[in-house]
Amino acid sequence: MRISILAVFCCAQILMAQQAKDSIATKQLNEVIVSSTRIDLPLQENARTIQIISKAAIRQSGVTTVADLLQQVAGIDIRRRGIAGMQADLYIRGGSFDQTLLLIDGVKLDDAQTGHHSMNLALPLEVIERIEIVKGPAARVFGQNAFTGAINIVTKSSIDTNGIVTAQAGSFGQFNTEFTLGSSNEKAGIIAHYTRKTAEGYRYNTDFTNEQFFLKGEFNKDKTPIEFIASFSERKFGANGFYALPTYADQYEETQGSLLAFSSRINKGNWLLKPRVYWRRGQDEYIFVRSNPSIYRNLHITHKVGAALDASNSNALGTTGLGVDVARVSIASNNLGDRDRIMTTLFAEHRFQLLDNALDITPGLALTNYTDFGTQFFPGVDIGYRLSDSARLYANAGYTYRIPTFTDLYYSDPTTLGNEDLKPEEALTTELGWRWNTNGFQLTTAVFHRAAENLIDYVRPSEEGRFEATNIRKVNTTGVEVEANTQFTIGQQAQQFSLGYTYLNDDVKAINLAFSRYTINSLRHHLTLNYRGSITKNLRGNIAIKHAERPLQEAYQVVDFGIQWQLKDLVVSFMANNIFNEVYSESNLVPMPLGNGLLGLQVVF
Repeated sequence: MRISILAVFCCAQILMAQQAKDSIATKQLNEVIVSSTRIDLPLQENARTIQIISKAAIRQSGVTTVADLLQQVAGIDIRRRGIAGMQADLYIRGGSFDQTLLLIDGVKLDDAQTGHHSMNLALPLEVIERIEIVKGPAARVFGQNAFTGAINIVTKSSIDTNGIVTAQAGSFGQFNTEFTLGSSNEKAGIIAHYTRKTAEGYRYNTDFTNEQFFLKGEFNKDKTPIEFIASFSERKFGANGFYALPTYADQYEETQGSLLAFSSRINKGNWLLKPRVYWRRGQDEYIFVRSNPSIYRNLHITHKVGAALDASNSNALGTTGLGVDVARVSIASNNLGDRDRIMTTLFAEHRFQLLDNALDITPGLALTNYTDFGTQFFPGVDIGYRLSDSARLYANAGYTYRIPTFTDLYYSDPTTLGNEDLKPEEALTTELGWRWNTNGFQLTTAVFHRAAENLIDYVRPSEEGRFEATNIRKVNTTGVEVEANTQFTIGQQAQQFSLGYTYLNDDVKAINLAFSRYTINSLRHHLTLNYRGSITKNLRGNIAIKHAERPLQEAYQVVDFGIQWQLKDLVVSFMANNIFNEVYSESNLVPMPLGNGLLGLQVVF
């Protein structure tokens, strides 16, 4: 009932509003060059389901973390374990956290230990220019881990001021401080950021201390630019019921994530070259009983060092995209041992334009060689057809793979056993979509199907013995997705309203075993409603509504609210989460917090 009332209220605002005369925001969004693909294309010309969260939308969202921002997008299942995006897992269209890839400026952040820690490196919102969400068979573009989709965080080249200082305090003893400094001219620019977030916790053993450093520099901008990014994140937190059984209340964890990358863009005639080198480090220390680490403790340290070159060439036959990426991943672990693998990926695709450029066909292939899994192929094709200046029909199909993590292969404890004989997970995904953009209004719809085989589950033949990783699952997933966004004005004040809906049906093939650890529990129905707008010249607000329904849980609705008041260089904000005190969990039956708030003060100089 609450959802219906709020939806009617928001829709009534739209019907009563006059259409905005100037659609600059819409045009800018359509003309964004999507950088997460090797052939750079404006959003409107892409033949994939791609969503862009712009800098303005991030600023008006009323959230403090990327995890909380992404859970406002239909089709993205962020399974959080508490406030401030703590220990959040990233799922797209029903895929697991190991089947979804996160990138920063095109650098892949996959961790050979587990995808469970991908979101630990997600950046502070103040340094993000936009977020590109690619859904569907993205492995042909990105390779391993983009089984169901990928998310690319694009960082800012500069900030609009010299600096920003933010302080926030609120429920559960939360206290956050952020500092952002920047300087830029025609030849060079630099951004530096530091965040510290602490909380006493919303229940026993959920306290945390999070710190994050970020530095980005760009030099020689007027010639051949050289860009670097450096990021370090450390999280220390009580993990009450986070893993294994919810009754394990005394777990504790400390994680670190580091990234260092150098890149450039070189234009040579019809060629665009984008070289990069990168290093990603992860560290995960898990303690079963916080007060007594000697009972059980795991320590894993991973490294990924790589170099990549992406290239595109415009020619008489269209546009050709080429790429090579070579990386070595390794792990040193008291449980998994010392392991390593080298991955070499070659990529090629060509975009043909036919029928006076109304039709484009882009076949492509990625080939990846793993020193421990041999060679895997990722073929696919994208097809787009321009129905009019405002409407576009598109279809794509592709094979995707996921190589087992070192945890899948080698983990061992009293209840769980890895399996060195595991095969890669694989799937064939197809999609048909339609995108319509007109002044002040955008609509995207898509239907998709994913036939997955060799999915890894942990099973045992009887109550005795340990759960062992096994390629046993087959799942056919069919889905429908709708995203609508409109911009309008009430008086002179700009408003934005968006609606997203995703339906997933998982046809899980039965396995001939009574004891299986994992169950497929995707968001069958996922509805998001977001309103962001200016109330007066200096006052703006936002409402975010999420309806979620899983096959094995009762449906729940969560409503968040935020308001911001700005007077020159001072911004006062208030964020209220779960304002109707909905009782729900997103992962491992960990209860999410009831209503809570955060009061903030920001100074721009």
